[in-house]
Amino acid sequence: MPGATSGPAVSCDGNLCMTTKFSIFAPQSTPQLGPFEQQLLRELWSRGSATVREMVDETGIHQAYTTVMTTMDRLFKKGVLDRVPEGRAFRYSPRMSSEELQRGRALDGIRQLLGSNDTSSLPLSYLVEALTAHDAQLLDELQVLIERKRRELKAGGSRASTREPKGNTRERT
Repeated sequence: MPGATSGPAVSCDGNLCMTTKFSIFAPQSTPQLGPFEQQLLRELWSRGSATVREMVDETGIHQAYTTVMTTMDRLFKKGVLDRVPEGRAFRYSPRMSSEELQRGRALDGIRQLLGSNDTSSLPLSYLVEALTAHDAQLLDELQVLIERKRRELKAGGSRASTREPKGNTRERT
């Protein structure tokens, strides 16, 4: 289903807001992060930005300066952090919010689930089972989101890319 997209994500920084449209069928977009990388990222989200020296001296991170420097450089190369020169060092800041990272991870999981070679409706039933096990009210929320998306697609006049599970010849209502 090339071109199938989820709704736009809106991120705001001060008075500037940006809308990004995510495709659930695009390649994995969220880099895998190790525990220490996640710890550094959480600290940067709470601080806004920091140099390696600030991270070592002013936080509860108990690692060598070079370990923190290497890890923050790795996060920069993975596209998770931005950096600007500040004297002889760099000031790092998160490139995405916690919510954007969480959304990317969720989309990656859904891509993996739907990208399986299983052409039946089983992957979707797995999602429904997981929602039910976590919180049955989420099923109601999922239904509301599905209905809203259907209304948006109808109002937009574009033909939605839908896929009927193989072997199912029922008409859509």
